[in-house]
Amino acid sequence: MFDFLLVVPPPPDHSGETDHYRVSAGHLFLLKCPWSDASSRVAWSRGGGGAPGLPSGAEVKDGLLWFMPVQIEHNGTYTCETRCESGSMRMNFLLSVSTESCPEPSEVRLIRNSSSGELPCKQDEVFSLRSSRKIRWMKDCRPALQQQQHQHHAGGLRLLAVSQRDAGKYTCLVDVTVEGKNYTAARSVQLAIDTGPVYVAPQVVRPQQDVVVVQVGTRAEVKCLAYVGPTEDEEMFTFWTIGGDDPDKYKEVNVSSKLVSRYNQMFWDSTLLISRVPRHFLDVPFTCHIQSLLAHEWGSAWLREADHSAFHISVALCLLASGTVVLAIVLFLFFKVDLVLAYRNLLTRFPRRPVPDGKLYDAYVSFLHPDLVGSDETERFALQILPEELEDRRGYSLYIRGRDDCPGEAMHDAISTAVSQCRRLIIVLSSPGRAGDTLPSGELQDQLCYEQKAGLYDALTQNEPRVILVETGGGVDYSRLPPSLRYVKRKHGALKWNGVYPGSGKLGGRQAERTFWKNLRYRMPPEPARSLQTVV
Repeated sequence: MFDFLLVVPPPPDHSGETDHYRVSAGHLFLLKCPWSDASSRVAWSRGGGGAPGLPSGAEVKDGLLWFMPVQIEHNGTYTCETRCESGSMRMNFLLSVSTESCPEPSEVRLIRNSSSGELPCKQDEVFSLRSSRKIRWMKDCRPALQQQQHQHHAGGLRLLAVSQRDAGKYTCLVDVTVEGKNYTAARSVQLAIDTGPVYVAPQVVRPQQDVVVVQVGTRAEVKCLAYVGPTEDEEMFTFWTIGGDDPDKYKEVNVSSKLVSRYNQMFWDSTLLISRVPRHFLDVPFTCHIQSLLAHEWGSAWLREADHSAFHISVALCLLASGTVVLAIVLFLFFKVDLVLAYRNLLTRFPRRPVPDGKLYDAYVSFLHPDLVGSDETERFALQILPEELEDRRGYSLYIRGRDDCPGEAMHDAISTAVSQCRRLIIVLSSPGRAGDTLPSGELQDQLCYEQKAGLYDALTQNEPRVILVETGGGVDYSRLPPSLRYVKRKHGALKWNGVYPGSGKLGGRQAERTFWKNLRYRMPPEPARSLQTVV
C-alpha cells in the first residue's frame, strides 16, 4: 500500500498573504516557506499567532513542514516566518482536509477548444528528492492517459486538440520512497475548455526571400501561402504589391486567391499570374501581405532571368565528349595496327609470366613449290625474306615445308603434326603468270599442296590455327581457287607483297615494306613461341 504525500509549491511572493490548499486525509503533506534559503532561519507555527507548537503528526525537516500523514484534525492555518540579516517575512497557509480519495483542485487551467495544451504536475519538491519515482495521471479519479494525451518529460500531461469531453479534474500522482517507506504525492488541477473565437497572429509561410527563375516574354507565376489561424478571421486583409505598386496597375498581371483548410487550420493561398514577363519586372520585389488586428506580415520573391550558361557548358561538354569518342574511334580504326604493336612493345618492358599454349611454332608457311607455274617469287619470299624478318629480327619460330621437314617421313602425317603444333597458318599465293593464264582451273586446284588443305580444314572447323593470306606477284584470281580460300579472303582479307625490296628503287618502296611487315606482325601471335617455352 502507498500512503499519500501532497506537495505544495511556494505561493506568490507577498508577505502576510494567505494561500488556501485542499488535501485529502491520509496523504503525506509537504509545505515550503517561499523565501527560505540555506542562510535563513525558518520557524513554523499553527494558528497564525506565532505560537511555536505544532500538532501531532507534523514536523519540520530542513525548513519544510511535513505531515505524517495529514488528518482531519490538521485543518487550520499554518504560518512560516523567515528571518535573515535584512529582516523577517511571514506567510500564512490555510489547510483544508477532506475525506475525498483525490484532492480537490487548487487551481483552474483554461485551454481553448480544438487546440493543444499542457497540465503541469507541480511536484518540484518531490522531483528534487533523490529516489525513484513513477508518475501517474487521473481524470476524475480514473486513469487519464489516452491516445490523444502524452506525458511530458517533466511530468506534465500534454493534451492534443482538446474538446469539451476533456474538461474535468486531473490529479497528478507521484509514487516515491522516503526513508525506506513508500508514499504517493498528489496535486489536482481543474481543466476548463474555452469555446470562444480564436484569433492568432497571421504568418506568411512562403515566399521567404525566394527567387523565381523566368524567361522574359513568357508566362510566370508567384505563389503565396499564409497561415490565418484555426478559423477564418473576418478582420483579416490580404493583398499584393509589385515594387510597392498595386498589381492592378499592370495589365499583364492577374491575382487569384482562396482560403483553404489544411490540418484543421486555415490558410490563404494566392497566386500572382504574369501572362508575359516584361524586363522591368526583373529584380523587383513581389510581396504578398496579410494584415489582421494582431499583426501585419509579408513575404517577398524576386524574378530572375534564367541563366543558360550552365546549359551551354553542359551541351559543349557533351559535344566535346562525343567528339573525343568519335575521334578516338577514328584514330583506333586508322592506327589500330600501330597501337596494338606499341602496346605489345610496352608489355615487354614489364616482368610477367605468359601462359604457354603447348605450340612449338608460331606459324606454318605454305607456298607453291618451284616446279609449279609462277612460284619463283613465292619461293624467294617464303624461304628467304619471310624468315629473315620474322625469325632473325622478331624472334618468331616458323615451320616451312621443304626446309624443316625430314626426308623419307610420311608426308601427310608429318604435315598434320606440324600444322597442329603451329599457332598460325601463313598461305603464300602468287599470280600464275603468262603460262598460268592457260592453265585449267581444275589443274590449278590440284597443285594446292596438302598442308594448305589440312591447315584450312582445322582453321575452318576448329578456328585454330588462324590463317594469314599473303599475295605475291600481283593480283590473285580467287575464282580459280577452292571455296575455303575464298571464304578466308572474304572474312579476313589478304596482305599484299609487291616485291618491293630495300634498294629496289621503286617509288614508295620503303613505306610499302614497313606497312606490310607491321600488318603481318599485327596478325602474328603477341608473344613468340620461344619465349613461352622458356617459361616452362
